[in-house]
Amino acid sequence: MQNPDIAAIRQDYRLAALNESDAGDDPMALFQRWFQEAVHADVTEVNAFGLSTINPAGRPSSRIVLLKGIESDGFTFFTNYQSDKGQQIQAHAAVSMLFLWAPLERQVRIEGFAVKLSEEASDAYFRTRPIGSRLGAWASPQSRVIPTRDYLEAEEARFKAQWGEDPPRPPHWGGFKVIADLIEFWQGRSSRLHDRLRYRRAAPSPQALWHRERLAP
Repeated sequence: MQNPDIAAIRQDYRLAALNESDAGDDPMALFQRWFQEAVHADVTEVNAFGLSTINPAGRPSSRIVLLKGIESDGFTFFTNYQSDKGQQIQAHAAVSMLFLWAPLERQVRIEGFAVKLSEEASDAYFRTRPIGSRLGAWASPQSRVIPTRDYLEAEEARFKAQWGEDPPRPPHWGGFKVIADLIEFWQGRSSRLHDRLRYRRAAPSPQALWHRERLAP
């Protein structure tokens, strides 16, 4: 198979526009609206986003995570607190998030600070997970080196024998909420003259006011 000419891969975006009057003054409300439109458009893994953290060497580290909650004050996801991302967040709370909804020619970039959810909130979500996912939270020492796949499956069997059909939440597993202080909405437009609206506030606090500005593409 002949390699494609990567430099020639391009698409002209024509689906929609993003103007200030439609966007409004509240970026959390706009995110909710865009998210629901992505759901109705049957975007695959609509809640998947790129999460970037800062590792001990000061370098960015990114991976795909699943959003599990949108509230007026932030964005919620869950993870193993002992994983690379969990430890990096606890050492340096600044994070960035990136959603791409390609069928709608949209992306949303978010910056802010991650804070741990309460144990009660993490317990409540954990109980909603399928049994396999709950056992997996016990079986997987996330981000650590393991000898073989067999080791992982043996650990799953061990914890299933220990906990049966109702495993509790592991103490090393729970949620974070990202309190945003920057949210940028990107809508693809023709000839690369995209719409970019950025909302910023002076502090990562739900009480701080948002300031909206348009960016050049």
